Amino acid sequence: MPQRRSVVDRLPTFPWDRLNPYRSRAGAHPDGIVDLSIGTPVDPVPPALQSALAAAADAPGYPATHGTPELRATVAEWLDRQHGVQVEPSAVLPTIGSKELVSWLPTLLGLGAGDVVGHPELAYPSYDIGIRLAGAEPLPADSLTQLGPARVPLLWINTPANPTGRVLPVDHLRKLVSWARETGAILASDECYLDLGWDGTAPTSILHPQVCGDSHANLLAVHSLSKRSNLAGYRAGFVTGDAELVAELLAVRKQAGMIVPAPVQAALRAALADEDHARQQRERYAERRAALRTALVEAGWQVTHSEAGLYLWVSHPERDAWASVKLLADHGILVAPGDFYGPAGANHVRVAFTATDERIRAAVQRLATLR
Repeated sequence: MPQRRSVVDRLPTFPWDRLNPYRSRAGAHPDGIVDLSIGTPVDPVPPALQSALAAAADAPGYPATHGTPELRATVAEWLDRQHGVQVEPSAVLPTIGSKELVSWLPTLLGLGAGDVVGHPELAYPSYDIGIRLAGAEPLPADSLTQLGPARVPLLWINTPANPTGRVLPVDHLRKLVSWARETGAILASDECYLDLGWDGTAPTSILHPQVCGDSHANLLAVHSLSKRSNLAGYRAGFVTGDAELVAELLAVRKQAGMIVPAPVQAALRAALADEDHARQQRERYAERRAALRTALVEAGWQVTHSEAGLYLWVSHPERDAWASVKLLADHGILVAPGDFYGPAGANHVRVAFTATDERIRAAVQRLATLR
């Protein structure tokens, strides 16, 4: 009888388990840990969004995989209003957060053994994991020349990027779109930090007409409400772009029962219809970012990129990633080592500014002792 091969065998060790000893070390600080490692939202879900969820709580029937027509129309209106992107509501598909879509997109598109899927060299680990779950081969690449002669049916990009905060310029995005259409590849853009450009930076969607003209052929854009609206616990996101590709994803997801709960759809719609709470949250993050960035620079750290998103990508002049993690943990601050995101991050750490104002102040005070 053939032996079953566990899918776990395809996957690397879960990286965050390696951080546990440093979590304990940071937690031993007399004033407690300042956890700047994961980047989970800590501020309250806005009351209007909680009310929308509660009002839709009486939902005994199955929700539509495609989402309600009202939700899809709200998404389309929001993209146009906030990002200058025009999509048909029928080309909008709600997802169970963005990580779910990232992790399963290669499988949903029918990719598998023999396929090569590209993703950024420094990248959120879920791109690699999703490719491996499908049985395909991941290929880290930051330029089209790095893809070489391999046939790449799917290429992930992430702008603004996690962990670096790098924003891809419009000219580069245009080249990627041209390449995708010339080769027949699908270009999937993870845009969950699109609303969080800093210091005058304005990230641009892959679906913006300055990038792709009047067609979304070969393109998908993935969005999340986790950061913008503190809805990480709700698992609220969506994908849009090429109408034929979205229809294909919808058909597969219907078969698999991959459905966003009706109350979450209602909260997602309420979140996108209200910019006030998003502006207030953005202001909170801007203040926390400024305080941490100043404290790190004054303590001798170097900040790279970090022009958008919820993280500072920093390095110490005398320490690699893990030595930097240890140094900060000894002062009660937990950060993520850069090699979690690829070998090119071996000399950096990722510092999230999603902690509370009180914890950010504590981190600033502790960093002052490192000068």
